[in-house]
Amino acid sequence: MTELVVMPGAARLDDLAALYWESAGLRLDPACRPDIEEAARRIARAAAGNEAVYGVNTGFGKLASVKIAPKDTATLQRNLILSHCCGVGEPVPVRMARLMMALKLLSLGRGASGVRGELIDLLEEMLARGVTPVIPAQGSVGASGDLAPLAHMAAVMMGAGEAEYEGRVMPGAEALAAAGLVPVELGAKEGLALINGTQFSTAFALAGLFEAWRAAQNALLISAMSTDAIMGSTAPLQPEIHSLRGHRGQIEAAEAMSRVLDGSVIRESHREDDARVQDPYCIRCQPQVTGAAMDVLRQAAQTLVTEANAATDNPLVLRDADLIVSGGNFHAEPVGFAADMIALA
Repeated sequence: MTELVVMPGAARLDDLAALYWESAGLRLDPACRPDIEEAARRIARAAAGNEAVYGVNTGFGKLASVKIAPKDTATLQRNLILSHCCGVGEPVPVRMARLMMALKLLSLGRGASGVRGELIDLLEEMLARGVTPVIPAQGSVGASGDLAPLAHMAAVMMGAGEAEYEGRVMPGAEALAAAGLVPVELGAKEGLALINGTQFSTAFALAGLFEAWRAAQNALLISAMSTDAIMGSTAPLQPEIHSLRGHRGQIEAAEAMSRVLDGSVIRESHREDDARVQDPYCIRCQPQVTGAAMDVLRQAAQTLVTEANAATDNPLVLRDADLIVSGGNFHAEPVGFAADMIALA
């Protein structure tokens, strides 16, 4: 298995594609550990303090004003996870579940979530050893984070839920034990940090992006072969035509088709004395059509790479300002717009 080492905040589209297509493992660059540990210390201090900090020493939602005693911290976080394990439907494919896990790892690695290093270690090892939580395809996503799908992931980390290991679905505790791993007891805010985020939505959108990009590349190959099959002209692929319009996708699509058709025996057989003025519309406009789709997919990719590198739970530890602040980074509106763009393409 390929294993990537990535600095949180610096993951590239190629890294994310390797996680999806190759089921690569992921480890965070050790340079991010001091920030992770510092944020965890600040959360621990807040949990023991008197000032109310949402999700750290308070309840959730309408119970945000209810103070939680330090002795009940672990119970609070465990109950949060188990109460949100309510997804339904068929499990998502293993590669998508693994991509979601990797995205959560990248998010926690930004050092703004306040989780301990033990959680980072366990997620890394689950990816490395092939312990994949069973994630139902349907559940609460987007508006307040991908709560249900991520809860099913977090449950396995606690030794609950179900996971796939070596081709078999089994209880989460059994899967961890079979892989030589030990479940964690969640500390202050850690359950909230695990389920409050956009990693399921982003994994789904990235999967759509990767599949759509592959379809676009196949479309160019088919277009070139179709041009050859009807003894079509390569004149509409001349670079000057596409440079005059200037769209990157169109230019690249024409170049790709030209490479496929270069040296075609069929093309050479009718290069001279071809009486046709021009080929059918559906043949000569392929660079314009597929190229436009490629440009839209690139726009979506830019949003999704940004999201893949983001800290998206709540509240967040602002280390430089020495604050723990509630915000709304869990809202998946950017991911939703990107997904719509992919669907359009």
